[in-house]
Amino acid sequence: MSDAPTTPDRSGAASPVVVARRLDVGYDGRTVLRGIDAFATPGRSIALIGPNGSGKSTLLRTFAGLLAPVGGALEMCGLPVSNASQRIAYLNQFHQNAMALPLRVLDVVHMGRLDRRGRFARRRTEDHAAVDEALHRMGIANLAGEALRDLSGGQRQRVFLAQVLARRADVILLDEPSSGLDAVGRSVFLEAMEAETRRGAVVITATHDVGEASRCDRVMLLAGRLIADGPADEVLTSDNLLSTFGIGLSRAGDHLVVTDHGHHDHGQHDH
Repeated sequence: MSDAPTTPDRSGAASPVVVARRLDVGYDGRTVLRGIDAFATPGRSIALIGPNGSGKSTLLRTFAGLLAPVGGALEMCGLPVSNASQRIAYLNQFHQNAMALPLRVLDVVHMGRLDRRGRFARRRTEDHAAVDEALHRMGIANLAGEALRDLSGGQRQRVFLAQVLARRADVILLDEPSSGLDAVGRSVFLEAMEAETRRGAVVITATHDVGEASRCDRVMLLAGRLIADGPADEVLTSDNLLSTFGIGLSRAGDHLVVTDHGHHDHGQHDH
């Protein structure tokens, strides 16, 4: 399979990469969000933003094919999401299993190529090139031979982001990707994601960070339902955030972060 993202159709218009129609998502018999419509063409970015329990991680996991849609329709790259795993890269919030294994940084980043080549296929020149490029883009080439469990939290997050980059996917799904990154790491991450959209990938990020969300082409504001959807300057208003969510804004370094005041879900966290 080519590493290139979806190409324009015969009319010259870009084919949609992400299409959700009246999508209902949930888990364990519980519907978390209903009636979500989403549409993205190559090179676009979407932020899912809201407090804990708002549904953003559940929606992201459904986009990744890890949770079956409860209702509605979902396609990725013109395929049912269940058949599109090779076109998707997904970064979870948690990596406990990786911490328990004696893996080197290089091994972890190479895992981003597994679905491209098959688990037991020999690595090709293009696989090594993709991994080397990802390590350099995340500024961790010097750590390639180090054990993952010996790294700091911020370094490990860069490793997992490099794994995503190595995949060269058409759709990149990120759950709180800047968590644990310092200012330099965050700048490296944001630059890498902007490069991915220029390559033609669709990047969808679940985040609490308003500043991070404001850099995206589209923002979906969630709180157990879709509150607002559109350009960042229309969605991320003080009135929307305060009156609809019952949340405030706090400054962490050079960026703003949404803080949950306990208005929603009574302390329950998103799946």
